[in-house]
Amino acid sequence: MNFRKVNNITGWAVFFIAFATYFLTREARASLWDTGEFIASADKLQLPHPPGAPLFVLLGRFFIILFGDNGMTAANAVNFMSALASAATILFLFWTITHFARKMMVSAGEQLTQHQTFCYHGRWCSWCISLYF
Repeated sequence: MNFRKVNNITGWAVFFIAFATYFLTREARASLWDTGEFIASADKLQLPHPPGAPLFVLLGRFFIILFGDNGMTAANAVNFMSALASAATILFLFWTITHFARKMMVSAGEQLTQHQTFCYHGRWCSWCISLYF
């Protein structure tokens, strides 16, 4: 298997594990903190506090519409969207880390061995660490 295939499969596995964790631990209703404000803002398309909120509100409104445009399911829809966005963040963080790890360890145009391919994907062994550092 080449690096790209292993990287994609492992990345999507990390995404589904993170999504399952966030999905199973999300709240069905609003919490005490800012989430109630964001859920209400997404339901009525209003703006809470500005940094980053407009995109969150628009995506939240989109998911509320997908869940039936009902005020009773708005909290569940926004919390689902938040779980999905958090899992996507984990996926892109994983891909970023493996990309930079590969750039640091292998020069341009060089092919990875099978051992190097699996070392970059979280199976760091003492032999890999002592060999490269």
